[in-house]
Amino acid sequence: MPSHPRGSRLRRGLLAALVAASVAVPVSGAAGPTAVPAPAPTVRGPLRTAAPEALAERYAATRADIGVAERTAARHGDRKRAAALHAMADPARRFLAFDGRDGGRGVEIFGDLSRAERIAVLVPGAGIGIDHYWRLRNGSLALRGELGERSAVVAWLGYRTPTTVSPTSATSGRAAEAAPELARFMEELNRIRPGARTTLLCHSYGSVVCARAAHGLPAANIVLYGSPGTGYRNAAALHTRATVWAGRASDDWIADVPHIELQLPFVDIGFGTDPVSPAFGAEIFAAGDGGHSDYLKTGSVPLRNIARIVAGTAGSAEAPGEHHA
Repeated sequence: MPSHPRGSRLRRGLLAALVAASVAVPVSGAAGPTAVPAPAPTVRGPLRTAAPEALAERYAATRADIGVAERTAARHGDRKRAAALHAMADPARRFLAFDGRDGGRGVEIFGDLSRAERIAVLVPGAGIGIDHYWRLRNGSLALRGELGERSAVVAWLGYRTPTTVSPTSATSGRAAEAAPELARFMEELNRIRPGARTTLLCHSYGSVVCARAAHGLPAANIVLYGSPGTGYRNAAALHTRATVWAGRASDDWIADVPHIELQLPFVDIGFGTDPVSPAFGAEIFAAGDGGHSDYLKTGSVPLRNIARIVAGTAGSAEAPGEHHA
């Protein structure tokens, strides 16, 4: 029989492990972040206007919901969740939406949404919930600082993210649930800020969510970074008017994930074409030499280039291989 190169054996081994993990029946109990009780939110429905007084009213009402969830978590004995919620209920924070149930969801605004000319919507990947929300917040703050005035950053934790390195992170089920919610939010944002230039920033598994929601989305750009793939063959298959960008840092472990797409009777595994490959057809931006969680790190190459895309000055973004001081 013909011999196979080591890379091919590694690819088949990873694929086998991925398949096994994805079809395995979970044996652990339900105890975990999703088991912490929380009341249903009182703030529901879309925002009708971005007028400052309407935003202030929404922020205050959502803050009250977060406070109730904090007290519920404290009574349950989960000090970590209560502490995270206490920080989120700070009067200086601005949440358009919040739901503490099932691991938690929230939509936080950084900057003045009522006056923003440039809006970036961050869609996180696996492992982000209330308990680890600080990761999404830190990246949002760094991007807002890079963009400056007349900009707003939206941290959109609007879905039940999969657990990192789990069967759910290798399949599109959570993305299929999330995509309609993301599409509705983007339409709402377009209604209340129709003149703003909006960019969708999609990290890791968030790329799968964004791709599912992309068709007809009111966005100038869709930026995929640290992406395992999208579930689509190429950028054209997203059927979007937005410019699709992709970047991957040189030390990001996601590069070692096989870019396969396997259809089984009850589940599809993997996300297909590598978004930074020529075959996918995205515009490529330099993403530096950081790791999987470093794309929005203050002072980094990818943060600078992502900000240029959001601002509409992407022509000055560094191309792969360029290194500027």
